[in-house]
Parts: sequence; structure tokens; C-alpha cells
Amino acid sequence: MSDKLKKESKNKTKSNAAKKTASKKLSKDKEMIQSLEQQLEEAKDKHLRLKAEFDNFRRRKVEEFSKLLQYEGENVIKGFLPIMDDLGRMLDSTNATDQSLKDGMEMVDTKIQKFMETLEVEPFGEVGEEMDPEIHDAMMTQLEEGMDDNLILSVFEKGFKYRDKVIRHAKVIVNKK
Repeated sequence: MSDKLKKESKNKTKSNAAKKTASKKLSKDKEMIQSLEQQLEEAKDKHLRLKAEFDNFRRRKVEEFSKLLQYEGENVIKGFLPIMDDLGRMLDSTNATDQSLKDGMEMVDTKIQKFMETLEVEPFGEVGEEMDPEIHDAMMTQLEEGMDDNLILSVFEKGFKYRDKVIRHAKVIVNKK
């Protein structure tokens, strides 16, 4: 029986060692689970904070953009006010002659051109330029001896570019042989 007791004692020792190992492993697993749960909570918290920051940023930008669009035309209106003043003075002139009307119109035209330059609006479509179908609309063609083919002979309406975008094509008469 003593062999049997020894075996039982060894088995109990092995069993106790296995239980201790399992207990340590279980304890480590619990610590790992707690650590991962804590990391998950921190990540969720960080995510919520970032989402809130982004929502605030988006809301602020939408508000800024709305205000920008709301008052976009203000500078255009302010730019045209002096031009309107000149037209009013020209029309109010009691002894307007042909020359004074012409001078007044030239003054208005100059102010409009300068104002358009400040808005980065450039006219194009001059007599003698080569016709470019990307920016010119050929209203008609005619033959002009001594001039190269595809040159602009006359301009019905100037074209305009705003920065790099064509906002109105020039309407022109083009030389065709």
C-alpha cells in the first residue's frame, strides 16, 4: 500500500502543480483581459473625442462657408458703386455735349476695366489674334486678302476669363481663304 500511497501522493503533487500552473495561467489571462478591456475603453473614449472634434470642425467650416457665400457679392457691389456714381453724374449733366458724353463713357469704361482686373477677370479676343475654338466662337467667316487664314478680323463681343476659367467666349469674325 505504500506504493499506492506514494503514487497517490505524486499524483496529488502533480495535480496541485497543474492546478497552480492553471491558476497562474488563468490569473495572467484575467490580467490580459482586464488590460485589453482598459485599452478598448481608452480607444473608444479617444474615438468619441476625435469624432466630437471632427463634428465641431465640420460645423465651424459649414458656418464659415455659409457666411462667405452670404456676403460673396458685397465686393462686386462695392466695386460697381463708383461706376454707378459716374453714370449718374454724366446723366445729370445739364449741358451735355457729344464730347462730354463720350468722355463720361470713357471714364466709366476705364473704371469697369480696372475693377475687373482687381477681380482677376481678363478680356480676350482682339483683331489680329489667331482664332482658338476653345475660347472663341466664330460667328462668321469672310475672306480678307493679305491676311493669314484663321485670324480674327472683327470682334462682336469680347470674351472673358476669370482666373484660368473662360466665363464667356469671344464672338468673332474669322478670315477663311
